[in-house]
Amino acid sequence: MAEQSTQTAGGVQSLHRALDLLEIVAQAGGHLAIGEIAAVSPIPLPTIHRLLRTLVERGYMRQLPNRRYALGFRLVPLGDAANALVGVNARAVLSDLVAELGETANLAVLSGDHAEYVAQVPSKHSMRTFTEVGRRVELHCTGVGKALLSRLDDTAVQGIVRRAGLAPHTRHTLSTAEALTAALADIRQRGYALDEEEQETGVRCVAVPLAAPMRTWMAISVSGPVARMTDAMVDRAVPLMRAAAGRLERALAADLR
Repeated sequence: MAEQSTQTAGGVQSLHRALDLLEIVAQAGGHLAIGEIAAVSPIPLPTIHRLLRTLVERGYMRQLPNRRYALGFRLVPLGDAANALVGVNARAVLSDLVAELGETANLAVLSGDHAEYVAQVPSKHSMRTFTEVGRRVELHCTGVGKALLSRLDDTAVQGIVRRAGLAPHTRHTLSTAEALTAALADIRQRGYALDEEEQETGVRCVAVPLAAPMRTWMAISVSGPVARMTDAMVDRAVPLMRAAAGRLERALAADLR
């Protein structure tokens, strides 16, 4: 289960805490007992109880007959509305990339100090990469993450590094601020990012950032086993991904008119 924290750069603490509880329950499969929530949250138990009671009253959480807490049905239309902004257009764009390249294609957005996957079309290969839609990953060690960071200025990047750290997931992970700064300079110059087995050994990824028609930074990635994600494959993928990014940017901009 992903680590939860109420340490934030700003905002309303009680709101951050309520959202933390929703994410904890979601990541656990949709329902947990209050003791299980407290075991993975730094929030004091009395506060957890008050927040859960409020979420239940508003319909964003439910209390089941066995006293466990489950995600509430008021979240469903919110998810549908959010998904409609990227769902159909994104899947069409990603499906075309998979058809051309044969590897899994993803769309991610910048979500606080993380990247969050909002759409994916998997490869047809039996050995393939897979990431759940809704999963949040660290920025410094993923292709989409570094592509998103490349759109930010140095001050914003330094703030994220201070808050989120640079955890070394593999021996290839960029785990110093200096190494990340140099990598982002290269990404800005060439226009795409690589994950060279930095999050998971054996997996390579190439990612291209989008412009921000929705005032939200986004990135497209293609990922697969290193044996198939060769340099030749990356060279072939990048222009196709740039075209896909432009297509998605235009579609999203049209949706906002």
